[in-house]
This record gives sequence, C-alpha cells and structure tokens, in this order.
Amino acid sequence: MLRIAVLGCGRIGRMHAANVAAHPRAKLVSVYDTHRPFAEDVAARNGITAADSADVIFAAADIDAVLVATATDTHADYIERAVAAGKPVLCEKPIDLSLARVNVCAEKIKGASVAVQLGFNRRFDPGHRAAHDAARAGEIGDLHQVIITSRDPGMPSRAYYEAAGGLFRDMTIHDFDLARFMLGEEPEEVFAIGGRMIDPGMMRELDDFDTAMVILRTASGKQCHINNSRTAIYGHDQRVELLGTTGMVISGNRKAHQLRRYSATVTETAAPYLNFFIERYREAYDAEISSFVDCVEKGSAPEVSFEDGRKALVLAEAAMKSVAEGRSVNVGEIG
Repeated sequence: MLRIAVLGCGRIGRMHAANVAAHPRAKLVSVYDTHRPFAEDVAARNGITAADSADVIFAAADIDAVLVATATDTHADYIERAVAAGKPVLCEKPIDLSLARVNVCAEKIKGASVAVQLGFNRRFDPGHRAAHDAARAGEIGDLHQVIITSRDPGMPSRAYYEAAGGLFRDMTIHDFDLARFMLGEEPEEVFAIGGRMIDPGMMRELDDFDTAMVILRTASGKQCHINNSRTAIYGHDQRVELLGTTGMVISGNRKAHQLRRYSATVTETAAPYLNFFIERYREAYDAEISSFVDCVEKGSAPEVSFEDGRKALVLAEAAMKSVAEGRSVNVGEIG
C-alpha cells in the first residue's frame, strides 16, 4: 500500500483524498491545509489525523508520497520540497502561473530520483484514452485534425477569476495538454482569439476572457482546433474528435443515464450532460491515482511528466501573446 498524504483540502483536495482512501493499492495517511477546519473535516471523513504543518508531512517516515492540491502559487514550492524529501509527488495543474518560476523549478528538480506527475486527468478519461489509442493503432489512418470542445456549465465567481491566472492558463491549459497527447507531435504555431461574451464588464475589468478559440499546427501540418466557453447551459461539454485519412473517432459527453424519451411532441429527449467536472471525469481521476501508484511501485516514468506541465504552459503563453498581438505565434518565441 502506497502511503499518501494530501496537501490542500479544498474542493479538489477533498476529492483526491477520498479517491486515495478508496484506492485498493493506496492508503490515505495524512492531510494538511492552511485552513485548519478544512483539513480536520477531510481527516474526520477518512478516519485519520490532520497534520499540523506541511513540514510534518515532508519529514514523516511513514509517508511515501504526496499529492498537492493547494493554491497554484504553492505548487512549485511543494514539488521542490517533495523531491528534496525523496517523496514522489502528484501535483495538480498548473505548476505555476509564471513560466519563469516553472523553469526555475525544472532546474531545481533536474535528475530527481522520485516521480513528479502532473494532474492532467483528461488523458485518463476512458473515452479520450480510447480515441488516442485508436489513432495510434492506425484505425483512422494518418491523423490530420483534432477538435477539442471544452465548455464549462457556468461562469466561476469573480474571486476565482482573480486568482486563476487567465482563461488560457487556467482552463485551456487542460486542452493544450490533451492536444499534445492526441496529436503525438509538438505544436509549433499557435493562433488564438479571446472573447468577452458572457460577462463583458467583468472580463474587461480583469483583462481576461470567457470565450476562446485556438488553432495549433505541428511541423508536419497536423491541425488542432480548441474551443472554450465558460457557459454551456446544457452541462459540462467535453468532446474530442480525431479525423484521419481512413476514418474518424469521437470521444463524447457523459450523461447520468442513457434513457431517451419519445412522444407526440418530442423525439430523443435525453438527460442533460453531467454538470460538474468531478462527475464528468470521475473515472479519469481514479485512473490518474492508479497511474501514479504504478509509476512509484515500478520505478517508471510518470505518464504525465513535469515537462508535460511546462509545455502546456508554454502553449498557454503563446496563445496569450497571439491574442494580444493579433497574429500567429511560433512556439519558439516563448522562452
């Protein structure tokens, strides 16, 4: 049993703690949060004791690994501390909002003897993984295009927006990682447009966007289109389409059930899409933990590495530069 401690007991940390506790090859042994009541609540739910500090967790001999689900501006620090303590770490995205800080972190953990895995869970979604595997197996011939639709069911709060670091670093960064995963090649050119269509006033005040489209192109000419919206009234809209020379595969949305109704006035009415990312990607989060346990037990490289996290942030920076300057940006322009 891999003994794991969770740092951060907010919404995502609570979910991770429960997933670790339920995993057949992992054991939740401690949790910590700067807001003590959060940590105590999660600890009580899982029959453990909350740690008094992060220092206690990093120093503990009975903790094998850590899962970081704290505020973004602490991620790089905790990754460095985990590596220094010899503890494998699974860290939520992004590594940091500053590419310069990420590059410093990369230098500090270079040659690390323990696994550093990034929390890009969408790679582990059963449908998305099946689409990826089908393309790699040659089922659709030569891959030409990837289309990623990623839309939230509703706008987050102003406080969330103020801390998130911008649409491209917060939301689209998942799609940048998924694009790299599906394309199998590094994008070299980025063109992006950002819109303020849902809450124009707040978006102008925060110099951010609530709607976006991004085009990526690889050196061989493969194309990827990403479309984002902070509001889709019909649920959490998450789809991926891969087009090749001999066919196409689609990983579609998820519903609570597959019942369809027919009557004199409507046909094929169905349940709405799952409305929350934790529900939509439940299996993906479980598989992410399994992947982390596997790489620690086997001493193998993580499926989603620190460098994957850095490259996704580079694409986010390229997209922001593209929007600001109204032109396509070569990824090599970003440090």
